[in-house]
Amino acid sequence: MLFDRQPAPTGSGLSKQTLGLMTIGAGLVVANNYYNQPLLGLIARDFNVSESEVGIVAMLTQIGYAAGLFFIVPLADMFFRRRVVLTIFPFIPLSLLLATFSYSLTWLATASFLIGLSCVIPQLFVPMAATLATPDKKSYSIGLVMSGLLIGVLASRIISGIVGEYLGWRHMFFGGAVVMVIYWIILIRQLPEVAPAFYGGYAALMRSLVHYFRSDPELRLASWRGACSFATFAAFWTTLVFHLEGPPFHAGSGIAGAFGILGVTGAVAPAILGKRIDQLDKNRVIVIMCAVSLASWLLLGGPGAGSYLALIIGVLFIDMALQAIHLTNQAVIFARHPEATNRVNTIYMTSYFIGGSSGTFIAALAWQYKGWTGVSAVGIGFSVLMLVGHLLFRPKA
Repeated sequence: MLFDRQPAPTGSGLSKQTLGLMTIGAGLVVANNYYNQPLLGLIARDFNVSESEVGIVAMLTQIGYAAGLFFIVPLADMFFRRRVVLTIFPFIPLSLLLATFSYSLTWLATASFLIGLSCVIPQLFVPMAATLATPDKKSYSIGLVMSGLLIGVLASRIISGIVGEYLGWRHMFFGGAVVMVIYWIILIRQLPEVAPAFYGGYAALMRSLVHYFRSDPELRLASWRGACSFATFAAFWTTLVFHLEGPPFHAGSGIAGAFGILGVTGAVAPAILGKRIDQLDKNRVIVIMCAVSLASWLLLGGPGAGSYLALIIGVLFIDMALQAIHLTNQAVIFARHPEATNRVNTIYMTSYFIGGSSGTFIAALAWQYKGWTGVSAVGIGFSVLMLVGHLLFRPKA
């Protein structure tokens, strides 16, 4: 069959070409989940709905992603991973085309859920890189793929902001569908195969998620940190376009998208940190980054209400904190469970994107009633919850 290929041995090493394919692909695929955020203002005007109502587009994308993480990603421990990836992939461009031709907010919201559900491919690439990499390159490979993913998250806003400004929001989804078809063809030719590590049925596979979550307090704590950190990130990016459209900025979606440039400059951090993460005190890294997130939101809630400089500094440090915490979390859970990388990643990333959807939803409500001050309070609140949770439940030396 077209999808068949001889499995590569665990820890046999990743070629630069394969690692590059996963890194670039992680960015291209995950970008589909974030094209909508700088376009929310345009979509709201097109469908004649309020800013709080159109927030459901971003929220359902993240809920769909969380559902894909929970129900689809574990299958990669049960089936050959290449086959799983190539089978899921065609649903990405189909979902993007549905979004392109949506004639109401309901249809766009449905398409957004399906986009999130199918765009879980990067969360198969990260454990695949961890499985195939040699032990001395494992953290580096995870970090590099994560850098690609984060660049995709942030660069997507630049691209969609510009496309939305000059061509309209529908063109962005159509362009994404074309890119996905091209990348799928490349994957068919080049993606390696990894043999399954679980040989029971699907029900037993899903029950094992409960086992890992209940038996490993470090996995639970990493999931909590991930959820809170991504909630702060999503709260900022979901409402930034509304903040910039109002006084004193009066800027368009292009400016909101351009803020992604700032995040891209720091998205190489996981690749750099990945080389050293095994030598660092992970507890100290997490505490420092939680404090950085909190300080960033205090800055955004004060000077950031009317200053481009404060917004620039705030977004740089929020992105840095998110990336460092995320990579540290994944390094911890993959090292503890090498036999179940996809399943522990499912638990962690499901929590992560539930946090993101919560941050999106709560921030949209906060914007509606309290504006930027309310959004800043949401960011501060999640940063405090993340820090307090870690300090209370971190492993004792």
